Amino acid sequence: MDIAERMDFLYERLKELNKAYYEDDAPLVSDAEYDTMLRELAELEAANPQLRRADSPTGRVGGRRDEKFSPVRHEVPLLSLANTFSGEELRSFAARCEKLAEQPLHYVLEPKIDGLTIALTYENGVLTNAATRGDGLIGENVLDNVLTIRGLPHRLQGFAGRLLVRGEVYMPKSAFAELNELREAAGETPFANPRNAAAGSLRQLDAAVTAERRLAVWVYDILLLEGRELPQTHSEALKLLGDWGLPVIREHFAGDIDAVVAQVESWQDKRHTLAYDIDGLVLKVDDEDIRSSLGNTAKAPRGAIAYKFPAEAEETTVLDIQTGVGRTGVLTPLAILEPVWVAGSRISKATLHNEDYVAEKDIRIGDRVLVHKAGDVIPEVIRALPEKRRGDEQPFVMPHICPECGSRAQRQEDEAAWRCLNRRCPARVREGIYHFVSRQAMDIDGLGPQLINQLLDKGLIADAADIFALTEDMLLPLERMGKKSAANLIAAIDQARTRSFAALLTGLGIPLVGSRAARTLALHYPTPELLAGAAREELLEIPEIGATIADSVLGWLADAENAALLQKLLANGVQPAAEEAPAGDALSGLTFVLTGTLPTLKRSEAKARLEAAGAKVASAVSKKTDYVVAGEAAGSKLTKAEELGISIISEEELLEMLAGSDA
Repeated sequence: MDIAERMDFLYERLKELNKAYYEDDAPLVSDAEYDTMLRELAELEAANPQLRRADSPTGRVGGRRDEKFSPVRHEVPLLSLANTFSGEELRSFAARCEKLAEQPLHYVLEPKIDGLTIALTYENGVLTNAATRGDGLIGENVLDNVLTIRGLPHRLQGFAGRLLVRGEVYMPKSAFAELNELREAAGETPFANPRNAAAGSLRQLDAAVTAERRLAVWVYDILLLEGRELPQTHSEALKLLGDWGLPVIREHFAGDIDAVVAQVESWQDKRHTLAYDIDGLVLKVDDEDIRSSLGNTAKAPRGAIAYKFPAEAEETTVLDIQTGVGRTGVLTPLAILEPVWVAGSRISKATLHNEDYVAEKDIRIGDRVLVHKAGDVIPEVIRALPEKRRGDEQPFVMPHICPECGSRAQRQEDEAAWRCLNRRCPARVREGIYHFVSRQAMDIDGLGPQLINQLLDKGLIADAADIFALTEDMLLPLERMGKKSAANLIAAIDQARTRSFAALLTGLGIPLVGSRAARTLALHYPTPELLAGAAREELLEIPEIGATIADSVLGWLADAENAALLQKLLANGVQPAAEEAPAGDALSGLTFVLTGTLPTLKRSEAKARLEAAGAKVASAVSKKTDYVVAGEAAGSKLTKAEELGISIISEEELLEMLAGSDA
């Protein structure tokens, strides 16, 4: 293949990939693979300018506008960033900036959120417009959907002028994992990564669907400001935006180029500790006037650049493809992998979602494959490597009977999943009980999978309701079960009887009802009886409850077996507590770190109460931590807090703060 043929191939391939990424929200390759091809094309164009096409993707920003949404012409073009891949290239960027500015410069380094770019307009301090980037000049009006994003103010605090800002809509890792779990349970194809999930959620014609997804947004750039002077530096701009109530990235660092490059390496590991997905870092000239004076190329600003992380994908072998059965009966292919280290942990299994996914990626038993972690959380097979096949690889055939109970499996026309139709399938029962007792649901401490398996095998329980009929005498004959352990478990079960109604709803595993939708329902219908009497029209009036969730809830309640299970739970002494209304945002803007064992609160409970009051709970202590809540046997986090002079409080002081936020 000569140079012209190679460039033609890259043009067509990148055009195909751009459409998949920007317009279909369904990326076909990893960001690293795309960047490699785009960079190769840019280098070929530089060496052979006579062969460059006028519509080259090296000069384009994004995709075309989706005709489903009304067009919005951006007042300030939304350019993309040029990419770098090493500290040396960052230094070259800084050298160019300092040569143009004719002076040494300071820079700001901040995470590059892997989401969907958004432009927000505030008129007289009120949010009036929200548009996607589109092609950088014309985007899509998604205001109704953006208004559903929690944490984004509809009115600015203390500023009544005109403001245009740029930000990124994203999906937190925890929300991504929960959404995919719900989609798989409903027989829908899971999202490939958080960016894909965020884009698909934001570009919904029904804002109620967007509201069901736990989207978030970071604002990171002022595009236009009327009513006051623009801050002198980017660091000051971020602080000002935060003071006005906008969510801004706290994890940013300012300094000269030597200091900034020294920070880059630490981010390779730090990225995995964040609650959201990032695919690199952004380096900006800190001085706003100088950055503006540097101008733009045809595609990108000269005063800012992206540093892309090296791809964290590893090659391994598919040893087998097994089929598991979930709590809703969905049959899921599971790749059994030759163990490999990826992003700091050992991966030996990866879900293959459904038979269509396996067929599209042509993954076979014995294949060499590339694996990574989607959203830094979920092990995923990126693609097979057919060029490394030896000839003895075996195609996967989806079973049409349940591998657990032998019952017939069925695939609905509108679903990607095969389902076991036997509602008493041992796997469905077992997985349903695992979910019921889990931390995000009824949170029964000490009742783990091994013990549940014993209880099922011994015939002591047949469903989740039977858990509340267990006695110490029934537990004592079980393996590794002493008198104290039995007493502790019965106490934990008794404690769970009065968990919130939202926890019970989550545990019941109603399709499409995760913890957030359960809490919303429980706030409007405080008891099972009230929810059972709800009309469809009433449910549709609830913010965040769309038609799909409403129909799923009503369908579940109308089922005789489900209704019998709920009545059995109540008859066995489950008395769910009414859901408490959110405490508000009295602790908004404060960052807490929990360490050690607290006297009365579980760490998950303390975290939930802090977040309900508007606070952020971080996993590590830093200069930006406001309070460290220290319990018994507090370790290195307490030591670091003392070294940094951060306020250290007890559980009692924390409860006083939370009580004040409730007032």
